[in-house]
Amino acid sequence: MCGIVAICGHGAGRYAATVDDMLACLAHRGPDDQGVLLKEDVALGQKRLSIMDVAGGHQPIFTGDRRKCIVCNGEIYNHPALKKQLSGHKFRTNSDTESILHLFEEEGKASLPRLDGMFAFVLYDGRDILVARDPLGIKPLYQGSKDNLLFFASEIKALEGVVDSIREFPAGHYYSSKTGDYTRYYQIPRHTREEQDIDTITATIRKKLTRAVEKRLMSDVPLGVFLSGGIDSSIIASVARRYLDPLSSFSVGMAGSPDLGYARRVAEFLGTDHHEYVYTQDEVLEILPEVIYHLESYDPPLVRSAIPTFFVSRLASKYVKVILTGEGSDELFAGYRYFEDIDEEKTLHDESVRIVSGLHNLNLQRVDRITMAHSLEGRVPFLDLDFVAYVLAIDPRLKLSDEDTMEKWLLRKAFSGYLPDEVLSRTKMEFADGCGSSQLITRYVEEAISDAEFQAERQPAEHIQLASKEELYYFRIFQSFFRTPGLHQAIGRWRGSHLKDDSRA
Repeated sequence: MCGIVAICGHGAGRYAATVDDMLACLAHRGPDDQGVLLKEDVALGQKRLSIMDVAGGHQPIFTGDRRKCIVCNGEIYNHPALKKQLSGHKFRTNSDTESILHLFEEEGKASLPRLDGMFAFVLYDGRDILVARDPLGIKPLYQGSKDNLLFFASEIKALEGVVDSIREFPAGHYYSSKTGDYTRYYQIPRHTREEQDIDTITATIRKKLTRAVEKRLMSDVPLGVFLSGGIDSSIIASVARRYLDPLSSFSVGMAGSPDLGYARRVAEFLGTDHHEYVYTQDEVLEILPEVIYHLESYDPPLVRSAIPTFFVSRLASKYVKVILTGEGSDELFAGYRYFEDIDEEKTLHDESVRIVSGLHNLNLQRVDRITMAHSLEGRVPFLDLDFVAYVLAIDPRLKLSDEDTMEKWLLRKAFSGYLPDEVLSRTKMEFADGCGSSQLITRYVEEAISDAEFQAERQPAEHIQLASKEELYYFRIFQSFFRTPGLHQAIGRWRGSHLKDDSRA
């Protein structure tokens, strides 16, 4: 896991000082190592968090003739299989990133769909510069332009003050400098199938998610799990515990918060090496600017959920360098509360596809930014592509919930016996709610910002309409760090007021 930067175009190699400055902004993403390549038409840089091949995985990674090289942020889970298939190539490291380079030598851009993992990379072959981002946008990438050059970076802050405008590099796409085109190579599956055998469905859910977790245990450094005590993180912990002994788990909350109690119960049931941190109201207000700086967003639901993520990431980073999380389950299994108001199958399916498609700059952004703020790599088993394709194709009638059927009942049934009954039957609770901090800032900003101030500042730019005093409060902090024109295009926001607070943009 890393932070990467790139400058593409004639004269890029003369921007050595700019590359260094951009990398300095990403130091938290890679405190273990730094690598830079300067050529006439490309400049590459990487800050490395050493996860695979700790000693030998320095980037950029080159081919033997040094004509091709790559910098990458992410993990390729099927790299052992790819390495066997690429036996004719000489591998000089044990890094999973090197498999991308040699696969590209064999298949060019057609190699992208064969990569099973999360990634954003820049590959230089001496003539063309290939930039690509993983199918769901688990790993971040942004871009901007100035002086007829293209700039790329893992986070907005590395481009702030460097380029004229900033936008997000689209998930599931690649860019070729030779053609100047952006090409989509992945589309979220939209088909469904009629399938009524519940036992077969739940057995397949269990098998595929177990495999997804097993893949993500790949690591040469200590690995643990976030454990909120909700069903999603608890299932991930339960599966991981079957492979790892010991397994470290981490939970946070304010005193008396529900998550702490449920997480302790799960940890005791599974026998994990459990760690927890109880934070206070004063600490929340104190770390808020730091949270928004790293999160790179002012969206209220995202900021609220980033606060406990910040505390649990800080806690986990004292013990491990890789963490498994439960993101993606609610999108796939229609777990958010507003799904209760949907009673039409196609509407439910379309909404699930929409919010999975929008995860890249909402919940996935939160997981990536806040874990990496503490030099911690977050992995998301629920968003394994094979698992995503299977669950989205399940007959949407089986995801509808009512007063007699709990949300995500298929997932609960699939993992019956893996967890205490009171956890398997625990209803959906937003992360910030479960940690006890969801209303804290809302109450605070009501006193801190007057009605007159809100009316005067609620539309700070033509394309930005702030919905609440809370959002204005976050926006003020955000603007103290980020002021590049047009930046709103790169910021994900939850959908409007016609849906409940847990809906996605």
